[in-house]
Amino acid sequence: MSRRAQDDERTVVTSLNAAAIPRSDEGNEACLVVIYGPDLGRRIALQRGGSLEIGRQATCDFPIDQESVSRRHARIVWTNLHWHVIDLGSTNGTYVNDELVTDRVVRDGDQVKIGRCILKFLESGSVETSYHEEIYRLMTFDGLTGIYNKRFFHETLEREVSRSKRYTRQLSLLVFDIDLFKSVNDTYGHIAGDAVLRQLATFVRGHLRREDIFARVGGEEFAVLLPEIPTTEACAVGEKIRSIVERSNFVFDNISIPLTVSVGAASLGADPQESAEALFARADGRLYQAKSAGRNRVCA
Repeated sequence: MSRRAQDDERTVVTSLNAAAIPRSDEGNEACLVVIYGPDLGRRIALQRGGSLEIGRQATCDFPIDQESVSRRHARIVWTNLHWHVIDLGSTNGTYVNDELVTDRVVRDGDQVKIGRCILKFLESGSVETSYHEEIYRLMTFDGLTGIYNKRFFHETLEREVSRSKRYTRQLSLLVFDIDLFKSVNDTYGHIAGDAVLRQLATFVRGHLRREDIFARVGGEEFAVLLPEIPTTEACAVGEKIRSIVERSNFVFDNISIPLTVSVGAASLGADPQESAEALFARADGRLYQAKSAGRNRVCA
């Protein structure tokens, strides 16, 4: 794995210095928004004719304190009427929309991955509106996988439990996580781990209904809320997810990474006092029963 080794020099511990980051008083310059990683939601303005260097060094315009980021990792530069992302010979590479690049023009909405940090590029013209929309997205969606985040999921779970009780409707919940995920990170690296989390979310999302709520609720833990679905059907959905993951081809740097998941299922019962928190705890408990029983299975 040619890009797995880390820089030889010791990581420099840095803190962001707002004065070191170019900013526009007019609010209409292009910018980068941190959508995954340290300083989530931070906006870094880009001024035409200038450049912005990103890396682990404290002297970089935008320092990122992560060991997966090289000391001088990448540069964003205005050239020939376009913004370019240029890799500076980094160890782990620079990605635009999950594609490894050395020099790439970036367009509005492109995602730039530097180590384990993901930045979203917003074109000039309507940056203020786009920025506020992006902040709203960060409150709702997970920056790495693009599915709902933990905060949104638990708020929705509270509402759905109340609604299901009020109208006497079925409601089921699946909680699942990747088996032995630590070994994936230890063997292939955390960047590979991030990549397979994104792939898993994409694979699973394509097999769910529009009304199902699919979220990342922990590092490698996911949940699916299934409105108007009884326990037996929820178990069938859980088995479908388990089978999809087991059969899918997860790839990073042309290396195939096999994965399995364990799934816990629970449904809202007859107890009118059961809370959303208690329902989640039951599903989570069954997830751990599935792991104790040997992993790669559904437990209800």
